[in-house]
Amino acid sequence: MKITLKDGSVKEYSQPMSVADIAKDISEGLLRVACAAELDGETVDLRTMVDGEHTLNILTFDSDAGKAAYRHTASHVLAQAVKRLYPEAKCAIGPAIEDGFYYDFDMEPLDREALDAIEKEIKKVVKEGAVLERFTLPRQEAIELMKKREEPYKVELIEDLPEDAEISFYQQGEFIDLCAGPHLMSTKPLKAIKLISSSGAYWRGSEKNKMLTRIYGTAYTKKADLDAYLEHLEDIKKRDHNKLGRELELFTTVDVIGQGLPLLMPKGVQVIQTLQRWIEDEEEKRGYMRTKTPLMAKSDLYKISGHWDHYKDGMFVLGDEEKDKEVFALRPMTCPFQYYVYKASQKSYRDLPCRYGETSTLFRNEDSGEMHGLTRVRQFTISEGHLIVRPDQMVKEFKDCIALAQYCLQTLGVEEDVTYHLSRWDPENPDKYEGEPEVWEETEASIRRVLQELNIPFVEDVGEAAFYGPKVDINARNVYGKEDTMITIQWDALLAERFDMYYIDENGEKTRPYIIHRTSMGCYERTLAWLIEKYAGAFPTWLSPEQVRVLPISEKYLDYAEKVEAELKKNGIRCTVDTRSEKIGYKIREARLKKVPYMLVVGQKEKEDGVVSVRSRFLGDEGQKELAGFIDDICREIRTKEIRKTEVEENKA
Repeated sequence: MKITLKDGSVKEYSQPMSVADIAKDISEGLLRVACAAELDGETVDLRTMVDGEHTLNILTFDSDAGKAAYRHTASHVLAQAVKRLYPEAKCAIGPAIEDGFYYDFDMEPLDREALDAIEKEIKKVVKEGAVLERFTLPRQEAIELMKKREEPYKVELIEDLPEDAEISFYQQGEFIDLCAGPHLMSTKPLKAIKLISSSGAYWRGSEKNKMLTRIYGTAYTKKADLDAYLEHLEDIKKRDHNKLGRELELFTTVDVIGQGLPLLMPKGVQVIQTLQRWIEDEEEKRGYMRTKTPLMAKSDLYKISGHWDHYKDGMFVLGDEEKDKEVFALRPMTCPFQYYVYKASQKSYRDLPCRYGETSTLFRNEDSGEMHGLTRVRQFTISEGHLIVRPDQMVKEFKDCIALAQYCLQTLGVEEDVTYHLSRWDPENPDKYEGEPEVWEETEASIRRVLQELNIPFVEDVGEAAFYGPKVDINARNVYGKEDTMITIQWDALLAERFDMYYIDENGEKTRPYIIHRTSMGCYERTLAWLIEKYAGAFPTWLSPEQVRVLPISEKYLDYAEKVEAELKKNGIRCTVDTRSEKIGYKIREARLKKVPYMLVVGQKEKEDGVVSVRSRFLGDEGQKELAGFIDDICREIRTKEIRKTEVEENKA
């Protein structure tokens, strides 16, 4: 037997050996830290027997696959502890995830006290150091085993497997779980396990199924690493837009209004208005013409576009086709409306490109389990646009759409936080899409070339295309690590034919245009959530709903404070006066908690000299300044959309 290791060295053995034995032969220390292995590029269990010629890489906790095996074992330990404390609980699934693991149980909801008790039991299980033993059974025997152990969810999973499948299980002590692995050799290496939270989760992710109790946890090999992660979670809680957005009075939600229908409060509206005016002005500079189209349309429109066939379940339909003469639906997109703006007059090849932009309010019937704060809602507003172009203009206009998106990201200070994705069709499921395979291959290849020419790193996601064309999705992760699409640019070579759109070419012939569907910044609500989390509520000054707060030392200086406020407002600066009879230290702390960029303290000396004492979120006490000089400085900061570092960031730097 010949084994080539990661460093290129070769090990030869006269008989088959397990991966664990090979690791031990290399080094006792390596075996102690081994979690799994890559055998010919495939992740395998340490128990895997090896024979013949292979490449082998022993995986430790430092690798993603090693972490997954380590944490997957921790999830089994969690399940064993739960079954000891709650014998009637039924096990569902328990995978490793990016930052830890979870396990779903059919059991009562759990509070923090219950999680702490389970943690104590986990420590007992780990201390026992049980060996994990893998065994397999034919499908029917596997079903009988899980029925005997009264695990109906495992039975269901097995019944979904092929008749001739050989089913694998892992056993540690009295606990047996259906599992493909890989796992650690025993529970002994598990060092630092923490249960993070508990929540509800539908079985198999469908709200039609029973709600289970999901327990989230994480596991590390060192307590110091666990402590660092828990500290990171505390920072996440501070940045969570759901929490911070309410504390800063940016938005709220109300049960009687409905899930996924947030109420934007005056401060939140101010941020979104600022973004919207900036985007609309920027699009106008780039040749966009604005439209305003209805919020609903007859089903006939969506049947022409194909949305009725491909997207009806995601729409709010008003009426019943079997009973009503006309059935309407709230719009989930603006494209077909803007097509009719284009079709209202005949176009020549000289009229193209035609760039339409609209600040569009859209409606999508999201599943209740999918909705979250401002990132996934049922009514939202986007910076939507559609470009009708000649085929020879397509590449340049597509690149210009990417350039606009990048400008927006750079201005907002988030360009380093995104990833680019080429979202492709799934040739294995062609019924989900319009058009012929050749069209899809050609358009996907065109987008791929554009991204390569622009030197933009990207990944390809099969099955994520729109039903009418591939797209570039620009994604960002929220504080919890979930990836959301922020900006989309789609290449459409199909829908112009459905809507009989054409232009007269230079030969006087009718010719089909191409269409680009795009957002310049995306959904305003989602962007607001992103910015809250990015800046922990401390928006750049140009975006802050309150840019300056004037703080009179006492009521005697209210008149001067109001004169300062009037001068600031005359220059377009958003400001307020704190008129409360509170000590100045209290007023300053309040302003800092509300993330106000600048505080102007005014008292006797400031009034006499006609100046203001400036305190900022960026440098703290900046001393006295002439009011006119301060106004010049902040107006320049707002005009250039400068992103200044806060005091904390400056100190870290």
